[in-house]
Amino acid sequence: MVMLLAYGSAAEDYSGQSANTITVNQNQVANTITVDLNGAGDYKTVQSAIDSIPLENQDWIRILIKTGTYIEKVTIPYGKGYIYLQGGGIEKTIIAYDDHQMTDTSPTFTALPDNIIISGITIKNTYNLGLNSTSLATPIKRAVAARHYYKRCVISGAIDFIFGYAQTIFEECTVNVTVGIYATDRAWGTITAQGRQSQTDKGGFVFKDCTITGTGKVLLGRAWEPYARVIFYRSKFCDSILPIGWDAWKAKGEEGHTTFVEYGCTGPGSDTSGRVPWLKKESDKEILSLTNDSSINQDGWLNTLPIKF
Repeated sequence: MVMLLAYGSAAEDYSGQSANTITVNQNQVANTITVDLNGAGDYKTVQSAIDSIPLENQDWIRILIKTGTYIEKVTIPYGKGYIYLQGGGIEKTIIAYDDHQMTDTSPTFTALPDNIIISGITIKNTYNLGLNSTSLATPIKRAVAARHYYKRCVISGAIDFIFGYAQTIFEECTVNVTVGIYATDRAWGTITAQGRQSQTDKGGFVFKDCTITGTGKVLLGRAWEPYARVIFYRSKFCDSILPIGWDAWKAKGEEGHTTFVEYGCTGPGSDTSGRVPWLKKESDKEILSLTNDSSINQDGWLNTLPIKF
């Protein structure tokens, strides 16, 4: 289980409660490490703070990252779970790097273990001239889908910029399309490329009460694997969405296996009259089961975290 949160607060408040509505339970945090570019903390880089945490750590460690732009690639390796990275707001605490080409090696930030929380931080790949550049990566697990929960994040990109096999809920997030800025040679881009591989695979992306903004034309998604599942639920679409909406891609000839759903969406791009004929129309009961937080919280892991949001 990997949990990733990037709240949009501009307030720099490292106390128990901040303007971005996160409350930290200090009794669950065993230790706090401070990172400051100017040397006023325990470490000057985010990676050095992570490196200081022992392998097989089982206690929540909070890393407070002070205001600044940290030019570095960051990796949390397997065996270093229970880490909460808290920044001072997405406009103030930034981790950036400019790698590109391979999606598995170019990410600015890679989180491999279970139990990771991130809030109040912008993570970005500054290599904006190419398409194969990734900001954040979590494990690609084909057999068992990892579980992710994003709330009030801003996610930007042009081509397949939300991709993978995971079981993920994006709630109240802003999806910012940049095809018209960084991929002007492309007629259109794609927001999602989901890789669900079988009918029993729990993987899938759910966008719940989200907003799509930006420039350039995009598809909502294309099937990376034959059973791809993407649901946009009560979300608002700008006019960047192409009328066809979706592409079968690697599910061509097996479109009936895919689960692409738009339910209760609004905005200029939400008209489904021109969508692909195999767009799913699930029942209210099925939609509720797929979009409820309990779909990724069967064992209650969201309730055991050291933060309330």
